[in-house]
Amino acid sequence: MLSHINEDNEAGMVDVGDKPITQRTARAQSVVVVPDAVADLFRDGDITSPKGPVFHTARIAGIMGAKRTSELIPLCHPIGLDDCSIDIELTDANQILITCRVAVAHRTGVEMEALTGASIAALTVYDMCKAVSREMVIRETRLLEKTGGRSGDWVADA
Repeated sequence: MLSHINEDNEAGMVDVGDKPITQRTARAQSVVVVPDAVADLFRDGDITSPKGPVFHTARIAGIMGAKRTSELIPLCHPIGLDDCSIDIELTDANQILITCRVAVAHRTGVEMEALTGASIAALTVYDMCKAVSREMVIRETRLLEKTGGRSGDWVADA
């Protein structure tokens, strides 16, 4: 049974009031595949677009997105994150790997916050680089790992 659907097949927020507060973390990643024209601009580090430094701006956008997940995804609990970080790197395969890690002591997990942070950062990279090429592809947004809570720790297959 889906956690957000009740016995009458109606969507609703999960009641977490009786769950204990525990330390929880989650790490998610989005991959932006870019053509050579975009990748070449990043070979020596971050680039500045008319909107600002691309990776720096994407990092801030991702953190802001993670913090506002409950406003973007219906039925997510509002959570005051204790920590959120975004790492961005360009690989030799013209992939920009964006990894978002979040942490909190709370009654509910932060997987959606990590996924939202990675997704918003990827969208920001796309937005800031689209003047060079619209051939970019955002793919493989996925949860890499989560810790804490009733279901315990989980790590994605490699």
